Amino acid sequence: MKVCIAEKPSVAKDIANSLGANQRKDGYYEGNGYQVTWTFGHLCTLKEPRDYVEEWKYWNLRHLPMVPSKFGVKVIDDEGIQRQFQIVKRLLINATEIINCGDAGQEGEVIQRWVFLKSGSKAPIKRLWISSLTEEAIKEGFENLKDGEKFNNLYAAGSARAIGDWLLGINATRLFTKKFALQRQVLSIGRVQTPTLAMIVNRQLEIENFKPQDYWELRTVYRDTEFNSVLGKIKKKEKAEYALSKIKDEPFEITSFEQKEGKEKPPRLFDLTALQVETNKKQGYSADKTLKLIQSLYEKKLVTYPRVDTTYLPDDVYPKIPGILKNLEYYKELTSPLLNTKLPKSKQVFNNKKVTDHHAIIPTGVKLSGVTPEEQKVYDTITKRFIAVFYPDCKVSNTTVLGEVLKLEFKATGKQILSPGWRVVYQKDKSKSKNKDENLMPVFEKGEKGPHEARLDQKQTSPPKPYTEATLLRAMETAGKHVEDEEARELMKDNGIGRPSTRANIIETLFRRRYIDRSGKSIVATHTGVDLIQVIDNETLKSPELTGDWERKLRLIEKGEYQPAQFKKELIELVVNLTNEVLFNTEQKAIRILGDEEKEKEKKPKKKRAKTVKVNITELTCPSCKKEGFLEGKKAYGCAHYKEGCKFVIPFEFMGKKLSNKQLSDLITKGKTTKIKGFKKLGSEEKIDGKLELTSDFNVTLNSN
Repeated sequence: MKVCIAEKPSVAKDIANSLGANQRKDGYYEGNGYQVTWTFGHLCTLKEPRDYVEEWKYWNLRHLPMVPSKFGVKVIDDEGIQRQFQIVKRLLINATEIINCGDAGQEGEVIQRWVFLKSGSKAPIKRLWISSLTEEAIKEGFENLKDGEKFNNLYAAGSARAIGDWLLGINATRLFTKKFALQRQVLSIGRVQTPTLAMIVNRQLEIENFKPQDYWELRTVYRDTEFNSVLGKIKKKEKAEYALSKIKDEPFEITSFEQKEGKEKPPRLFDLTALQVETNKKQGYSADKTLKLIQSLYEKKLVTYPRVDTTYLPDDVYPKIPGILKNLEYYKELTSPLLNTKLPKSKQVFNNKKVTDHHAIIPTGVKLSGVTPEEQKVYDTITKRFIAVFYPDCKVSNTTVLGEVLKLEFKATGKQILSPGWRVVYQKDKSKSKNKDENLMPVFEKGEKGPHEARLDQKQTSPPKPYTEATLLRAMETAGKHVEDEEARELMKDNGIGRPSTRANIIETLFRRRYIDRSGKSIVATHTGVDLIQVIDNETLKSPELTGDWERKLRLIEKGEYQPAQFKKELIELVVNLTNEVLFNTEQKAIRILGDEEKEKEKKPKKKRAKTVKVNITELTCPSCKKEGFLEGKKAYGCAHYKEGCKFVIPFEFMGKKLSNKQLSDLITKGKTTKIKGFKKLGSEEKIDGKLELTSDFNVTLNSN
């Protein structure tokens, strides 16, 4: 029996229908020689620290760095997942052939390979590799199944990514939490998360520390056209006023009038990041929301695979384009001019060398139905971009006019649309109904002169703008570098931080952990986020460029051009050096990481009080069994090794008196406390003073002598 395993029940159902496996069983479909089952996304995960070494379950600096000799995988501890895994395992063990139908990407490969690994199946593996879930695409994919071993590098890259995130995330999080945080507060550190937060914090600090400076710009209006002085920003008011006084009564002369026809190519097709940027700008959708909407459209067979980082199509898609355009009935008005002519095959659209796992996001041509209003907007964005790339270039006239007064040069530019070309697709959109770049200008003749109205505009320098989700996504794509040019961005994608499929989740994680917040469309760092970045001295953890270099190496692993073992070795060295740096740098000062509420409290005047010693009870050694670690219950601390027979318990309250952290610590470590006032006898309001002591059998008693 051939066993197909998909990533979701809905996808498994589509595959089963295409294969004729129509008998519904418990956890799978069967028929026509196939069994089609599914995971729920991840069924398996990397083992946790405590799965390698029992003591690693305790957060203790003495255990760092934690580097397993060999990384292992386990089934996630969830009843539903465990049950489905057992069904999948039974099918895989009895299979004659396994067909991996997981999402055709790095994460999808890892999800399925871990299941195969834990099942122990030895059956040969084939790979279904498709870019859409239409019945046609599924059938075509099964006719061209690939050898599973051809995707070993893809799995190696995904596995290296997961191990790298484990090594750095778990070790650095415990290291900084135990070294710098308040009790019970976790400081989350991540390979991609931390440099992303650093970009936001650094931008915010730039804005907060920015000191505006006045400057002046010299302008003049001649024949209802505004000209700007080539002096640009004039920093001294006296110099600006002097220039104005010299030219205001002198004639303005045109020295050059030039009109050039130019072309504007259609915008590129969408990859996931570009789509998230566009929907954030136009609809205000978060990156995470857009990802969920496009994933839903993909599962409804309306668009192709969304988690992509290319804006190109392969050559073999070109013959399918007319059919897709013809089926876009909702857009007939826009597609009809394209159906009766040979479609262009632009290198900006079709390029085999720029396509790896998948091509750009495009509509499949399946009839639009069953979508929400928000899904409709995302679909409309994708489909109009798809239609626009097959329209002619937009023809424009670019005008440049130069003039002068007393040899001081001025310049004015304008643009007129001569033939809209692809812009026709967007004419009905409110956002594009008026071209902001268009600036109609009169015709000037070289040598003409006349009066003009000169003026000074006083302005101030502006701080950099805070990140929005759109600009943050672009910054992650280019490892923090400001890049406007699309060609340059394409070249930098290999060095971006995170992958298109993970960036939305990284941003949402920062929101969830309250390191960042929203202010309108802007993203701002919270006090906690700022404090966390400022306490991290290690620049590697915060550097977008170095994190981008790790991403480049992961992509090279995927191509078979870099060894996973080398990547792992580099991260282990980083973790070891980081641990030593934080633990043994005597000059390093501990800084408390405070949340917003604590910050507000600190602003209020405080009464002077005696210093208290903060002790983490959970790390103390049990006086009974001599092993380290306590667990905190509702009414008492108990030895963490109770399963091994240790019964030692120490209550939070004794004889009506709540014990302080210091008193509990003294009782555990010294066997007695200093004198404590205010104990109450049972059934009496009489108060007595005394010391608490541990008896020989490790019970707590009061000594009132």
